[in-house]
Amino acid sequence: MPLQIYNTLARAKQTFVPATPGYVGIYVCGPTVYSDPHLGHARGPIVYDVLRRWLRYQGYKVRFVSNITDVGHLTDDADEGEDKIQRRAKLLRLEPMEVAEKYMWSYFDEMQALNVLRPDITPRAAGHIPEQIELTETLVKRGHAYVANGSVYFRVRSWPEFGKLSNRDIEEQEAGARVEVREEKEDPRDFALWKRADPEHLMRWNSPWGVGFPGWHIECSAMSLKYLGDGFDIHAGGVDLQFPHHEAEIAQAEAAGHPFARYWMHHYHVLLNGQKMAKSTGNLVSLSELRAKYEPMYIRFYLLNSHYRSVLDFTDEGLEAAKNGYLRLLNAYREVHRLIHTAPSGKHPGLEHAVEEVQRAFAEALDDDLNTPQAIAALFNFVTELNKALTGRPGRESLQKAEKVFSELGEGVLGLFPARVLQNQLGSALLEGLVNLLLDIREESRRNRNFALSDRIRDRLTELGVVVEDTREGPKWKVGV
Repeated sequence: MPLQIYNTLARAKQTFVPATPGYVGIYVCGPTVYSDPHLGHARGPIVYDVLRRWLRYQGYKVRFVSNITDVGHLTDDADEGEDKIQRRAKLLRLEPMEVAEKYMWSYFDEMQALNVLRPDITPRAAGHIPEQIELTETLVKRGHAYVANGSVYFRVRSWPEFGKLSNRDIEEQEAGARVEVREEKEDPRDFALWKRADPEHLMRWNSPWGVGFPGWHIECSAMSLKYLGDGFDIHAGGVDLQFPHHEAEIAQAEAAGHPFARYWMHHYHVLLNGQKMAKSTGNLVSLSELRAKYEPMYIRFYLLNSHYRSVLDFTDEGLEAAKNGYLRLLNAYREVHRLIHTAPSGKHPGLEHAVEEVQRAFAEALDDDLNTPQAIAALFNFVTELNKALTGRPGRESLQKAEKVFSELGEGVLGLFPARVLQNQLGSALLEGLVNLLLDIREESRRNRNFALSDRIRDRLTELGVVVEDTREGPKWKVGV
């Protein structure tokens, strides 16, 4: 089955067909960098990281672009309030770009810890002012924008399709429902492409309309078109950006004569105490706080265990359950890795069938609108069959195929088993050898009826997180849950 994506623009699942065969262009709205990232900020990057990995696994060449907003995002989306980064800079007594740098690298560090691949291109809004001015000039010339008191506004009424993404009728949108309307606007629904900078505004650039700064929405239109071109394949972001941000992006680009994104993907919120996690309200769990208590792969696994188009209500219990599930997969990977070097040549029919089945079920799940919970379920089903096969000493060829399930699907696509985790959890050859040596000594102690030493070795290994299981074939060990 070809990849099906729920396209917000069509409000239906659609078969994904790239504009250029073999190539895929993806643009994801990145963070506004004025504070440390929280758990809610990780969901989108992880989801679209899996999308990117899956497309690459299928043989596509992918250009993945995700921006950094370092100017223009005001405290109110309706062109009012203070720039979020500037407000933070005043609070910390720093230059705005110092704030942007600090929190941009904080965000990158957290994404790296979560095994999110770096974008191919990470454009910053402040570095693309000329492109935003050029796009704004085009809209003014075409009559879709107008200048008022040094600011430039998009004329919403001139673009009847405004609202098609969020399925809103512009005639039904209530004027000034959220804030007091600026008198300089022709229509309360109009939004800023360029804002005149007041004397106290710290971030400011020259423009044809005077000194000012870009509006939030124009940034992503300009940067996505620059790096992906007209009619690029996929635009993604949080569901809260659907209106007005993404709606404005479409209007700006298409009104300027540029066919825009063909597929729109939106991930839903991570909640805490039933409310959306948000920096503005302080209702959040920071990623650094979680990483102090949990291996980052537990967090990634937790987020992938729910479908991206469902709301996820965070709980400590849920994360603990994710940890246990993740370790079950990791320990199965470890056992295959351990046995493969000593296994005899040959194949195991049951394991061969299990490999074929997990590959089929995994692909079917991800091709169904990136259903990561079902893909993970396929891996768990595979582990059940794998454990049955391991009781019969499967041949090396079958074990090698089983190992590829974990390395190519578990890590290559889902990003769950980076080298760092394998080194720490699976252990280097030295660590593995030391554990096996201790178990050999323990077995000898048991034969000599030195049960005190035997129990001491087992108890000490348990304290170190190594669970020892005595079987008829001898002792087996795994990283503890």
